[in-house]
Amino acid sequence: MPRVSCVVFAAKHIDPQWVRGKSVIDVGACDFNGSVRPLIEAWGCESYLGIDMIEGPGVDRLLNADNLIDEFGENAFDVVLSLEMMEHTRHWQTSLHNMKRICKPGGLLIITAPSPGYPYHGYPTDFWRYTPEDWRAVLEDFDVVATEFDPQGPGAFVAARKPDDFAEKDLADYGLFSVVTGTKIPRVEEADFKCAYFKRTVLKMRIKETIERTYRACGRFVTKLFGLK
Repeated sequence: MPRVSCVVFAAKHIDPQWVRGKSVIDVGACDFNGSVRPLIEAWGCESYLGIDMIEGPGVDRLLNADNLIDEFGENAFDVVLSLEMMEHTRHWQTSLHNMKRICKPGGLLIITAPSPGYPYHGYPTDFWRYTPEDWRAVLEDFDVVATEFDPQGPGAFVAARKPDDFAEKDLADYGLFSVVTGTKIPRVEEADFKCAYFKRTVLKMRIKETIERTYRACGRFVTKLFGLK
């Protein structure tokens, strides 16, 4: 669900001349707030495949990011995009491993995701927050082209190329900030969902949603009462 700033970052780091005739995969492609797809297709890419776990605009196939290698094999795509998806994958190391592996040597990987401070939004799930430092660390096995903070809010962007001599870094023990525990951890365990921090987070989200629904209901009532349009 990328914001305009995410789409701009992706477009800025994709050379229109280079993408012509190339294969592109968009991991988490459901278009709620915008997509870079029309631009890349206008540049003449050979193929553009949008995958997501939910149906919607821009989604060509339903598929979990953890199963990309099983579905497509290694070194399958010239460009791998993931805009505002990586906070939603519980097993982030597995999803990133899959995206690294399906990217061809010399290919481009572009990822955007929220940073600490971005509110919890469990649609359908929400687990992690990333910083530019995190991206540089977890992509040490790639050639990082650029990292940026999101100018529209707490978020971190990265663009990186897969080297010809790619040797994957072990990320099993790397800790990210989790909105489930409020701490840096490498993985979310079932017990973490019972911690006080997560219970407070969910309660705050439900209160906010209730207030928003109440405001909308009041607006509809007033509109109907006074015959406003």
